Amino acid sequence: MPDLRFDDRVVVITGGGRGLGRAYAELLSGAGARVVVNDLGVSMAGDGTAEDPAGDTVAAIVAAGGQAVANRDTVATSAGGKAIIDQALDTYGRIDVLIHNAGNVRRAPLAEMSEEIFRSVLDVHLIGGFNVLQPAFAAMCKAGYGRIVMTTSIGGLYGNYEVANYSAAKAGLIGLSHVAAIEGAPHNVMSNCIAPSAVTRMSEGVDTSQFPPLGPEFVTPAVGWLAHESCSVSGEVIAALGGRIAKAYLAETKGVWRPGWTMAEVGAQMAVIDDRQDAMTFPVVPTEAGGPHGFMKHLGASFAMARANG
Repeated sequence: MPDLRFDDRVVVITGGGRGLGRAYAELLSGAGARVVVNDLGVSMAGDGTAEDPAGDTVAAIVAAGGQAVANRDTVATSAGGKAIIDQALDTYGRIDVLIHNAGNVRRAPLAEMSEEIFRSVLDVHLIGGFNVLQPAFAAMCKAGYGRIVMTTSIGGLYGNYEVANYSAAKAGLIGLSHVAAIEGAPHNVMSNCIAPSAVTRMSEGVDTSQFPPLGPEFVTPAVGWLAHESCSVSGEVIAALGGRIAKAYLAETKGVWRPGWTMAEVGAQMAVIDDRQDAMTFPVVPTEAGGPHGFMKHLGASFAMARANG
C-alpha cells in the first residue's frame, strides 16, 4: 500500500529541530510537505545554547531534496507565535497543518514547586499552544481547510510525580484542542491530540533501562495520519508508544439521580455512582451536521434523567 502524500501542503512544527519534532519534519517533508521548522535551540530548562537545531534540521531536509525553512521565534509570547505562523504564510502563502510539539521540563515536588517553575512550563506548552494555534486556526478557517495536532501526554491524562506544571499544561492542551475541533468543524478544520511516548532528551533523569524500544518511529505514523487530509477524526486523543496506538477518551457513569442530596448520602451512594456498566461517552464534535456536541449531550443526558424522575 503506498503511503500518504503531503504534496503542496504547508506544515508548521514547533519544537521541530530535535527528537519527535525533527522526526515529524523529516517524515512529512519526505512525503512532499513544505515545512516551517520552529526551534529556539534552548535547553530543557529554557536556557540558551549555541546549538541551532532548526537550521540543522532544515539543512538535512534540503539535502534530502525537500523544502523547509527555519524559524527561531519563541512560542511563549503572542508575538512569537504570530511570527511563526506569519513565516509560513509569507514564505509559502498558506498553512495547512500545525503540529505543536515544543516543550520543556522543570521538575519539582508539588509541595516545593515555585510559581516561577510552574508558569515557565505552562508558558511553553499551554500558552505556547494558544499562541500558535490562534493565528493558525484563523488562517485555516478562512481557507476552509486545516489539520491541527497538539501534543498532550499520559502525564496530562493520568498525572505523574514531580511534574504538576507539565501535567497541568498537557491536560489544558486537550481542552484547547477540543474547542478548535468544535469551532473548526464547519470549516473543515480538524484538531486532535497526540499522547506520545518516546525516549528523547525530555526523558533525561528517567531510568529507561528496562523500557522496550521507544523510538520516534513508533509515533510519527500516527501524527502523520492526524495531519493528513484523509484524517477522519477530530476532537480525539491518540496515544502512541512502542508500536501500540490507542485512543484515550472520557467516559461518565450513568450516575444516580435524587431530588436532593446530603453529604452523607453522596458517600453512601458512591459505589452505585461509580458503577461503570452503562458508562456513557459524549463525542467532542457533533456526530451529525447541526447536531449537539459533547458538552450539550452531557447536559441533555443529565436533564433527561432529572425530567424522568422529577
